[in-house]
Amino acid sequence: MNSFIEELKWRGLFADMMPGTDEQLDKEMTTAYIGFDPTADSLHIGSLIQIKILAHFQQHGHKPIALVGGATGMIGDPSGKSAERNLLDEATLLHYVDCLKNQLSRFLDFSGNEPNRAELVNNYDWMKNISFLDFAKNVGKNITVNYMMAKDSVKKRLSGEAGVDGMSFTEFTYQLIQGYDFLHLYQNNNVRLQMGGSDQWGNITTGTELIRRKAQGEAFALTVPLITKADGSKFGKSESGENYWLDKKKTSPYKFYQFWLNATDTDAERFIKFYTFLNQNEIEALIEEHKTAPHERTLQRKLAEEVTVWVHGREEYEKALKASEILFGRSTAEDLVSLDEQTFLEIFDGVPQKELSKTDVLGVNIVDLFSEKSGFLKSKSEATREIKGNAISVNKEKVNDTFTANENDLIDGKFLLLQKGKKNYFIIKAN
Repeated sequence: MNSFIEELKWRGLFADMMPGTDEQLDKEMTTAYIGFDPTADSLHIGSLIQIKILAHFQQHGHKPIALVGGATGMIGDPSGKSAERNLLDEATLLHYVDCLKNQLSRFLDFSGNEPNRAELVNNYDWMKNISFLDFAKNVGKNITVNYMMAKDSVKKRLSGEAGVDGMSFTEFTYQLIQGYDFLHLYQNNNVRLQMGGSDQWGNITTGTELIRRKAQGEAFALTVPLITKADGSKFGKSESGENYWLDKKKTSPYKFYQFWLNATDTDAERFIKFYTFLNQNEIEALIEEHKTAPHERTLQRKLAEEVTVWVHGREEYEKALKASEILFGRSTAEDLVSLDEQTFLEIFDGVPQKELSKTDVLGVNIVDLFSEKSGFLKSKSEATREIKGNAISVNKEKVNDTFTANENDLIDGKFLLLQKGKKNYFIIKAN
């Protein structure tokens, strides 16, 4: 069996392939592509599998191409969708394309003179000058309506199985345009293989059919499973339906790290194969170690480390780790003060806050700060009693009745974290 396909299979990342795909990969260095539609100014973790497939492909000596769909993004892929997507204006779409190009360049090796160095392409570059009449005459005539209607993505929408009746002509043409992408890359970039999620099988094979009919050539398809959690729920979103993005401005590295750290044991065992580059022996050893002491969450911690370093770098991982340890008392006040505002507020999400002027915070007696100034404690007598009982902390460090806060105590220059006991927190925002 081909080494790339073998790796996908032991990792659980293989769904299907066209006959002859493994022979093609064994025969020569093969160029393959995966498409990414620019629906936002960042990819989210739902795209990580596709990125990782391209990275594995390159590591096995083949040439990956990441296609950013500046043209197909104007239409919207109906695969797996229950409703038509809102269309974007051209300026927004082109901005999204640029953002995704920059993001993808972090994950693949585009440098050097190696024949398998990665490439980035944008299908808008070859679609923008094709007229509708030319496309209908030169491309559309090669694929029958019967062939297009037989695709699952179309049948489900037309039958109402996907939760909505019908499909616009715009969406109906999507598979033909994606098929033309494959034909164009076959003829101009020597692409012989398209890869994608299992829901893309119909779109990909439209491309192989177009290549067969239009260019009398042979091309191949390979798909990977759609990822869900072990309980069948959707992967990659919070309970509130919020996406976890790869851009740290949209999802902080701390929050990103926490997502992986909070995986169940069953999911962690699957995800560490899916989302890390650890080899089979390393992963099997980690799984065995985890089974001997599940409470230490060995798998989750290694999973969170590997993926966070891959996406955000070692420095951001170290910051996220420090931020996580703050909640468990294994960090210093310096660690807390060094946090940025977004991370600090995410760690202490839901904690009551009060805005005060700096003159009501800095240099103020601790008893007054905890009672009259902040209202955290009901009275001065309660504040005095709790301080004498060694139950009061500022920025996670115990304080006595002589303590006053100064500028250096402010987290990100503006926050002070008050605490009574182990779990009662209060945030002062000093302006």
